Amino acid sequence: MQISSSPHVHSGVTVEKIMWGVVIALLPATIGSVYFFGARVIAVLGVSIGVSALLELAIKKGNIRDGSALLTGLLLAFNLPPGVPLWVVAVGAFFAVAIVKQAFGGLGCNIFNPALGGRVFLMAAWPSHMTSGWHAPHAVRGVAAVSGATPLAILKEGSAVMEGLPEWRELFFGNVSGCIGETSVLLLLIGAIFLLCKRYITWHVPFSFIGTVAAFTLIAEKSIPNGFIFHILAGGLFLGAFFMATDYVTSPITPKGKLIFGIGCGIITSVIRLYGGYPEGVSYSILLMNAATPLIDRHTRLRVFGERKKSNA
Repeated sequence: MQISSSPHVHSGVTVEKIMWGVVIALLPATIGSVYFFGARVIAVLGVSIGVSALLELAIKKGNIRDGSALLTGLLLAFNLPPGVPLWVVAVGAFFAVAIVKQAFGGLGCNIFNPALGGRVFLMAAWPSHMTSGWHAPHAVRGVAAVSGATPLAILKEGSAVMEGLPEWRELFFGNVSGCIGETSVLLLLIGAIFLLCKRYITWHVPFSFIGTVAAFTLIAEKSIPNGFIFHILAGGLFLGAFFMATDYVTSPITPKGKLIFGIGCGIITSVIRLYGGYPEGVSYSILLMNAATPLIDRHTRLRVFGERKKSNA
């Protein structure tokens, strides 16, 4: 009798289905970003996705059907300001695919999330371009584009805590300055519900991530009334929690490990936002916890069926 190697039970879900499923889930936020920030967003998306796909095509010799390159380019663009120079977008996409992903062996072997790796590289290399390309959302309705600080940047500067901060409704619907794909919590939630219903992701990472940020800022944030609500809705928390911290390759595989991962992301994000030099900490928190994923998996792995504990005798 022959017994094939594991897995012995198949769900029918493939890498290709998951990747394209996430792309579909991001479509509402993609359409919303064009509405809020105008046609410039299409150029940023096109360059990021195009460079990612072409580079993957060259490295993998024609095999890009799994959708991972398109997803990397899309998520990278979502983490960039609308007015960022297109050559910066191209360099970020090159770094994300060639260095963060393919240099480690390609899909399934990369240690860090490629899109976030590309964004952090751009922040370190060209911080002026990454922090000066903010556009106010009303530019899409025929008014000339203007620079507008993000809500978290306003709070970090402390210059207009009571006057310059948007209301929670604006944060929820997306009528605020910010990165291309992070502003509308509503549109991101639509995609997140789709992923949860399809069981492409579980609740453990996003809920523990967002819940930790809420609890931490509820206790520590005293500068504005109901500041924890502001920290939940502002910035890239929902984008990061549902669409990047849940990456199969760079996050833990066990439910307990996922909870630890999400809590760690939440603590690091809150500390950076409240006490660090940057107004946002989602990208850095996820990348730091990516590095801790092998250790988390090692200490939270499930017991193998039939395994016995070693006797101390």
